[in-house]
Amino acid sequence: MNKFKKKMMSALVVPAVMLLFSGLFTNTALAAKETEISPALRMMPGNFRKLSENLSPAVVNIRTEKTVRTRGMQSFGENGHFENFFSPFFGNRSPKNFRQKSLGTGFIIDREGYIVTNNHVVDGADEIKVALKNKKEYAAEIVGRDPQTDIALIRVKTDEKLPVALLGSSEKLAVGDWVVAIGNPFGLEHTVTAGIVSAKGRVIGSGPYDDYIQTDASINPGNSGGPLINMNGEVVGINTMIIAGGQGIGFAIPIDMARNVIAQLKSGGEVTRGWLGLTIQDLKGDLGNYYGRESGVLVTETVPGDPADRAGIRSRDIITEINGKKISDTRELTRMVAALPVGRKAEITVLRKGSLKNFQVSIGKRPAELADSRNPAEKESRFGLQFADIRPEMAEKYGLSADSGVIVTGIRPGSKAEESGIRKGDIIVEMNRQEVESADRLQKEMARIGKKEKISLLVRRGKNGLLLIDLS
Repeated sequence: MNKFKKKMMSALVVPAVMLLFSGLFTNTALAAKETEISPALRMMPGNFRKLSENLSPAVVNIRTEKTVRTRGMQSFGENGHFENFFSPFFGNRSPKNFRQKSLGTGFIIDREGYIVTNNHVVDGADEIKVALKNKKEYAAEIVGRDPQTDIALIRVKTDEKLPVALLGSSEKLAVGDWVVAIGNPFGLEHTVTAGIVSAKGRVIGSGPYDDYIQTDASINPGNSGGPLINMNGEVVGINTMIIAGGQGIGFAIPIDMARNVIAQLKSGGEVTRGWLGLTIQDLKGDLGNYYGRESGVLVTETVPGDPADRAGIRSRDIITEINGKKISDTRELTRMVAALPVGRKAEITVLRKGSLKNFQVSIGKRPAELADSRNPAEKESRFGLQFADIRPEMAEKYGLSADSGVIVTGIRPGSKAEESGIRKGDIIVEMNRQEVESADRLQKEMARIGKKEKISLLVRRGKNGLLLIDLS
């Protein structure tokens, strides 16, 4: 009987267990089928290897050297007696030159050897060396620089068939898209990092053309000037900067904005931008409510004699369109006008007292320094130093007094002023021990001094106190 029961139990249990496992496997298979993700919707790319293999040869390591002059020990006391007293203990502290080295990245855009990088990578460089992934090294020369967008174009001359990076479209790039950065962080050549597009259209206060792609692909010092690449292997951005102390926050210049700059640098060595001659602001908050609009740009002031003024545009006009394209804010207007060819006519639509009016404006050339058009009293010396009298609103903003001297408003790239170390925003209080009374007087005094004479400027820089600048 026991044997019979055991056989019956075995006969019943075994099929039941098999049926149970069969159900489990069936349910698992069904669940896997239901949750299967199509290749088009995969969250993680299968491999970045091909992108790296295809693009890395066109990415170059850039090494630069430039001469930097130290300030040395300053003279104290009558005839510098204190300096003479301390020199046996501290040695000769007179100004000296030393070679400053820096690293960056770039990418080749055509067979003729043109390479795109950041302006700050090559700015002031006396010598530029470019190394390819195959370890071949070439001397490079600067074709053109654009400090406004931090883009530079350099060139190497060789008969070798150079690899080329293809340019894509940053406009088609979307937040969440995968991107790859290739560069030389901290001198570690051809480092590949991956991440996503964190945001587009970032404004970080670096200039009037802020429109950065933000990414969490690792970008570090040395990556500057390198390419940001989409999943098609195309360059969609130029890696430019990071936030100090930030993790996973890097910025790249959109390639669509860079195209026009690169083309102008290649053809003429400089960038020419369109100019209307307007002071503008966004319609936000109470101002937007007052005018009953959420888009458009309010004209607060027109520069006398400039294109907009000549065409008839007036203060309190609201610019709504340029050449039929709607304008939403000041940033969009600034970028659009900058891209317009100088000398061409553009149709600008404005809203004036509830009525739309069209104006034909002949586009002017944007001054190198915006202050040139807003401050007629600004002066420039033959040393490339631009300066102006301190206006009341400027004095109030920076806590200056009206008799503080003159303020440095701009410095021409590659000039004596740039080499001297003087900075925009410095206050010049004395020149050659004589008090600086006005920008006009300073300009005349600088023009009077001979080329071989010494020019010493006493400047006040923020909270750093007084500094002595040698402009000779």
